[in-house]
Amino acid sequence: MAGAALYLGEEKLVGSRPDGPNILLVVIDSLRADHTLGPRARTPTIDALARSAVAFPNAFPEAMPTVPARNSILSGRRMFPFRGWHEYPGLVTKPGWQPPDGMGDLLTSVLRRSGWWTAYVTDNPFLGFASPYEPFRRSFDLFVRHGGEIGRGGDGPVDRATLEHWLHPAVRRAGETDRVRNYIANADYSHDERESFAARVFQSAHATLGLAGRKRPFALVVDTFEPHEPWTPPRHYLDLYGDPDYKGPEPAEPHYGRAEDWLRDDELPFVLDRMRALYAAEVTMTDRWLGVLIERLHDLRLENETVVALVSDHGILFGERGWTGKISTQLHPELINVPLLIADPGGRRGSTHPFFASTHDLAPTLLAIAGVDRPEKMTGVDLSAALRGGPAPDRPYAYGGYSDSHYLRDTRIAYMADNRGQDARLFQLSSDPAEIDNVAAQHCGLVRSLYATVRDRAGGPPPWYDA
Repeated sequence: MAGAALYLGEEKLVGSRPDGPNILLVVIDSLRADHTLGPRARTPTIDALARSAVAFPNAFPEAMPTVPARNSILSGRRMFPFRGWHEYPGLVTKPGWQPPDGMGDLLTSVLRRSGWWTAYVTDNPFLGFASPYEPFRRSFDLFVRHGGEIGRGGDGPVDRATLEHWLHPAVRRAGETDRVRNYIANADYSHDERESFAARVFQSAHATLGLAGRKRPFALVVDTFEPHEPWTPPRHYLDLYGDPDYKGPEPAEPHYGRAEDWLRDDELPFVLDRMRALYAAEVTMTDRWLGVLIERLHDLRLENETVVALVSDHGILFGERGWTGKISTQLHPELINVPLLIADPGGRRGSTHPFFASTHDLAPTLLAIAGVDRPEKMTGVDLSAALRGGPAPDRPYAYGGYSDSHYLRDTRIAYMADNRGQDARLFQLSSDPAEIDNVAAQHCGLVRSLYATVRDRAGGPPPWYDA
């Protein structure tokens, strides 16, 4: 774990060790569902995991982006709507960016109290470093953090030619030069992927798993910020997806907004295609280092006594409907459909389930598999029966929110609006699966009904912060 900062939790009194399974939870940031178990990126490790798991292709985070989604994953509770939010030091000034109430009721806290040895390995710049999450970091037997992913504080030398290589003129015009420079200063891995953030996290997780294997049962969370942008992958990954003869500057960092606002007409198709290639390359590299961890699990002969779950917090837009980045009003599948896999050694293997699963379902499901009672505050559903061929709970649609916007979708329609019910959009999926043709104006009654459903499920009108 060279280069990692370690936290050691307070000693706890535990009687005899429980007989429940180990739990390995992997959180991968900014991972689109269509780039796993699909044609857009090569992910052999995740593909192999899926062959021993139940996959939920209709998984949609109930709260986004980074911090709200992780709060949902760890608490087993709905975070949306983001009531009572205010600015917190070290966190983004957006609704939902705050620690969850009841730190003792988090998945890992409940397991630790029940006798599991717990650890968290991450380069997440918020859970790992923001001061409001200090109690969270102290709640584990071991917390391992790596810094630098967000691109702040880079003080290492950056070769000018290297920097210019990752700064397409459009990226410079968008004002992203400092972000890319600092990122490269923190980790210039384009010629050695062992220096990448994914490698750092998964190699630390590899070492931690060796320790965890002697502390069984354990609950280990591995939370990697890659493939979050900027993207500076080694060339052999990039050439899997892009023109191997291209030698020009790369668009390593997207601008969040309308593509036409930062890309000239003559640049637009190429830059979008190249960003897709860069992102897919980072996904494949991240998958490769996930493989190092999964291989270690097998080397230790722990795979038959370990539940493995994999999930992401959100995706990213690459020009779909004219947008790039993570745009809170554009709650379409490219942004809100995430991979969710759960491999239970006692459950079904290599199957999919159509249930509208969400991030807050993971904690109660994992506790049920472990044989540990869930806290009353957990509002997610237990999917353990569905993993073993039984019935799934009733959930006819998915709903949730991102900043001041919300969505609701089922097998027939996709609806989204701001939290006041304004700027509503409605798409009929049978005739418009790409969600291009907004028919909200032709179905005003349905739009009002959908907003009322979200409002009622949220316990009243969602707050509007205009943040």
